Amino acid sequence: MRGELYLVVGLLLWTSCARGGNAAVSPVVKTNPARLYAHYMPWFEAADGDWGIHWTMATRDPEVVDASGKRQIAAHYYPLIGPYDSADRDVIEYHLLLMKLSGIDGVLIDWYGAHEVRDYGGNRRNAEALIARLDAVGLDFALVYEDFTAEYAADTALVAAQADLRYARDHYFAHERYVRVGGAPLLLVFGPRLFETPAAWGHILSGIEPRPHLLTLWHQSADAGAWAAGEFAWVDRGHIDDLDSYYAGQGAFGAAYPGFRDYYREGGWGDGLGWTIAHDEGATLAATLARARRAEMPFVQLVSWNDFGEGTMIEPTREFGFSLLEQVQAFAGVEHGVADLELVHALYLARKRHAGDADAQAALDRVFRLVAGLALAEAAAVLKELD
Repeated sequence: MRGELYLVVGLLLWTSCARGGNAAVSPVVKTNPARLYAHYMPWFEAADGDWGIHWTMATRDPEVVDASGKRQIAAHYYPLIGPYDSADRDVIEYHLLLMKLSGIDGVLIDWYGAHEVRDYGGNRRNAEALIARLDAVGLDFALVYEDFTAEYAADTALVAAQADLRYARDHYFAHERYVRVGGAPLLLVFGPRLFETPAAWGHILSGIEPRPHLLTLWHQSADAGAWAAGEFAWVDRGHIDDLDSYYAGQGAFGAAYPGFRDYYREGGWGDGLGWTIAHDEGATLAATLARARRAEMPFVQLVSWNDFGEGTMIEPTREFGFSLLEQVQAFAGVEHGVADLELVHALYLARKRHAGDADAQAALDRVFRLVAGLALAEAAAVLKELD
């Protein structure tokens, strides 16, 4: 079984190497063969003071700023760069370069479908802005489909879900950076939470060729029956040791997370989930990474890059700094360290400091290309010269 899983990894690696893409981008050398993917939320809004619900929920106002410069946001933890807009090109650049230098191979985008309802259309456009930059850094992507969103579309839910998958087929699955397993596009489903019968998935996937390599949330593959190729692990209220038994049983797609502390009750979104997992100064992330290493998981989803509402983020924060990404670097076995992550942060700050200065931005474009090409010393020199 484990040998078969590593064959799948080999197929994935071959696919990535065969794509071509941006020749100036240098791949990060890793000693750990596990493929690392960051679960990514593209749903944050902060443009022109128009704060979206994921920063405000029902009770917070980011226009309120405390003496330390922190805005009032719906989260227990605060992004190192402050609350941001997911469509911001500088933010996307910052996130993707941090991922690359941490040994992360790609993003698993939390995807709310293709319909223009609620904030779903904006989420999709933000995801596509992210996808447009992937080739420039050499990272891959796949979708994590939130099937429950189909019930809010104008069509019947089944028709809406089929339209979502057709959109994914037409706009993502053939993308040169899309993750494939044995030639099939990888598709994760968070749940399913709405469509819980194999018959429903047969209808949704009708006409979708090639058939996706569909993974459901752990313990839920029976809901999709033969349409499911497996499952993926996640963060849950159960003890971390539950990951060991799950991996031993059937899990081929692991999970690592730093903790869990949602803001839903404080944010006015109900009573919250009622459970937490202590971050324990990085010990929880270390424990979940160790379990994935011990089980030789070929794929590991980092839960999550930036779900601040649930407190599972590994993106740098005021509270943890770069320490969580340093753990990921160690797990991946890359030669890069915190100084390289700080360089990416410095690039982001310079982008904002020199906003509107075309000459400075051209120089920072060069810094970006140098970092993507792993010419880090030269990138640092150019950045220092600019300032």
